[in-house]
Amino acid sequence: MSKRTSLQEAIAQHVQDGDTLYAAGFTHLIPFAAGHEIIRQGKKNLTLARATPDLIYDQMVAAGCASKVIFSYMGNPGVGSLRLVRAAIESGELEWEEYSHFGMITRLQAGASGLPFLPMNQTGATSLEAANPNIRRVTDPYSGKEVITVPALNPDVAIVHVQRADENGNAHLWGIVGEQKEVAFAARKVILTTEEIVPESVIRSDPNRTMIPGFVVSAVCHVPYAAHPSYAQGYYDRDNEFYLEWDKISSDPVLTRQYLDEWVFGVKDRAEYWQKLGQEKQQRLQVAALMSEPVNYGKY
Repeated sequence: MSKRTSLQEAIAQHVQDGDTLYAAGFTHLIPFAAGHEIIRQGKKNLTLARATPDLIYDQMVAAGCASKVIFSYMGNPGVGSLRLVRAAIESGELEWEEYSHFGMITRLQAGASGLPFLPMNQTGATSLEAANPNIRRVTDPYSGKEVITVPALNPDVAIVHVQRADENGNAHLWGIVGEQKEVAFAARKVILTTEEIVPESVIRSDPNRTMIPGFVVSAVCHVPYAAHPSYAQGYYDRDNEFYLEWDKISSDPVLTRQYLDEWVFGVKDRAEYWQKLGQEKQQRLQVAALMSEPVNYGKY
């Protein structure tokens, strides 16, 4: 049975006020379109978990969607701190938990494995233990040495953006692979957005690239350009200019509100958003084809 639906319907059905939401993706394939749809639908009191909140959580916090953030680095990549998330934390408006990058991924791995926690070797971020009581030490029963433990993370909803998927949710993704697979298995529900919907035969032609299997997916949404201003390897480039621009926008509450009014509430969906960017921006973000060498899987 097809799991294909519109992004609007997927968010309305699967994201509820008070949920713990994990928007996956590291550097690229960040699901901005889904975040904007959550803002448009006025979802509230969300716990937003993500290794690096990126601009999407800054925007969702600005829109009043969040009551808590869980993260391992809170920054506008290459620019500085996320101004809006940081201000909300410092003012006491937003609860927060911080982990190391490896700590966040270990939490998802525990959740995906059905375990209550997982141990990890001590990292350089030992000061986090003083700020986060969920990071604890136990004695390794085999060596007698101390190890750090972190609790499992099982989000209510994971949102994962991929390059291509079939209508049942079997998905290919490539380029920089982040925590997409782990969060898809850890979450109770998965909303998959994809640049392309392809026949099942395309997915089956390269099974090693199937990072997300359809049996963990709740909804499949065809949303081209869903990752802008981040990028989708092989489809469009990162909009570095916007990351710099957001630092200025987010420093001014009036400019932030104007951005949300124009680029989130002022468009009905991602297609309208992409057209609004204009032809010059679209052309600048185009990427030339660079094909990998074929792999011979043999015949059966």
